[in-house]
Amino acid sequence: MKNNILSTRFILKLTLSFLAILLLAGIGYTITSIYLSNKYFYETTQRLHANLAQDLIDEKFKNTHPFDSTGNVNKPLFGDIMHDMMAVNRAIEVYLLDNSGSVQYSVVLDHDAPETKEKKINLQPIKKFIDEKGANYTLGDDPKDLTKQTIFSAARFNQDGNEGYVYIVLAGEDFLATRSDLFQSYFMRLGLGGSLLTLIFATLLGVLAIWYLTRSLRKIIYAAKRFQQGDLQYRIENAEKTDLANVASTYNSMADTILSDIEKIKSIELLRQELIANISHDLRTPLSIIQGYIETLHMKDAELSAKERAAYLKTVSRSSERLSKLVSQLFEYSKLEANQIQPEKEPFLISELANDIHRNYSLLAEQKNIDLKLSMNESIPLVFADISLVERAIQNLMDNALKFTPEGGEVIVKIEAENDHVEVTIQDSGPGIKKDNQALIFERYRQTKAGQEKEGTGLGLAIVKKIMEIHDSSIKVLSKPNEGTSFSFSLPVYAVN
Repeated sequence: MKNNILSTRFILKLTLSFLAILLLAGIGYTITSIYLSNKYFYETTQRLHANLAQDLIDEKFKNTHPFDSTGNVNKPLFGDIMHDMMAVNRAIEVYLLDNSGSVQYSVVLDHDAPETKEKKINLQPIKKFIDEKGANYTLGDDPKDLTKQTIFSAARFNQDGNEGYVYIVLAGEDFLATRSDLFQSYFMRLGLGGSLLTLIFATLLGVLAIWYLTRSLRKIIYAAKRFQQGDLQYRIENAEKTDLANVASTYNSMADTILSDIEKIKSIELLRQELIANISHDLRTPLSIIQGYIETLHMKDAELSAKERAAYLKTVSRSSERLSKLVSQLFEYSKLEANQIQPEKEPFLISELANDIHRNYSLLAEQKNIDLKLSMNESIPLVFADISLVERAIQNLMDNALKFTPEGGEVIVKIEAENDHVEVTIQDSGPGIKKDNQALIFERYRQTKAGQEKEGTGLGLAIVKKIMEIHDSSIKVLSKPNEGTSFSFSLPVYAVN
């Protein structure tokens, strides 16, 4: 139920966002349309009446002078002009300007007012308009309010030494006032009526589009619910072909990873149970032996001969050593598995380490009548690794080789340089390992040698594998039944910069 609420809330937010975008787009479209339509109207009006001022001069000033004999403005003439113009178009206002742009006369101005005498029109737009013959859209000063710009028609005249400009405003004050009233009404009709109607249809289309576009999201939500309810095998079909291909594919990959992790956890739990059982068994055996012989020593101390007492103590000592080794290996393996041991890598001579290990194991090999050989090139380069961990890995392999090699057999330690790494190989002549069992010997408590079981903890090779993993290397095994076994790993050569 909660997921349905979240899904509905998301779709609602998406719908409201879509409506908000449509509303803003509608307002922007309306304002832009009105602005462009006004500009279109003004430009059309100016282009249509571009020659109006020149036509007025040609017609009205042909037989009548704009100034009387005393040099004053012929007011009756301009009264008639204004009357004729307004009869045709009430938006038109006619002004007479001198060469400096000062307003000489206009019927629409109060010439008795002091501010009228100070009115001065900027001549630059007028001159530009005349030079271009009204071909381009040009705005000029509004004589009634010099802070505003308006469309106009203008022409220059020269009558009896009197020069100046006829300046005709094509959108006068009355026109602008009427336009303002109509604009508000038009805006309301267009904005509320047209926009509302558009929004209704756009909303319907938007809801359908949102429903269509979110179908992939609904599939992902449905898959997540199925997974949450325990259907761990459910996946989104054809994830790469959905609209949200990356998300759907990521979900499938995530589900696979989670399922894999669950299987690993189950496997780890089984291994943990097996480990506890094996540890309990291996700890119980030496402890039972130690406890039994100590009790015997206590109970029959007076009856035992010195030889028997020595044999009992030797058995107790051997069992305690085995117990100590087991605990030490368990502790070492647990730290490696928990990543508590970080390799302290440094350059060192693997040949010197091999010589030391060969010398240390020579006596043990001699006691078991095993021929221990060391084979390596004269010039083995420095390797870059943790010397103590590498030594521990080789020791475990040596222990394993000597344990399973029968009397009269041989163990060979090989050190070979190959390009950018050094190969370390421990080879024995023991009973070998079946191919099917070779992948199992590196697991905890696995110790298979051609089907024979030997005394041990089964952690030696598992520790070697972990040591190689933290060195970004791997342990390899090559073996056949009755033909011996060879373990090898490689270490990187130290590169001198």
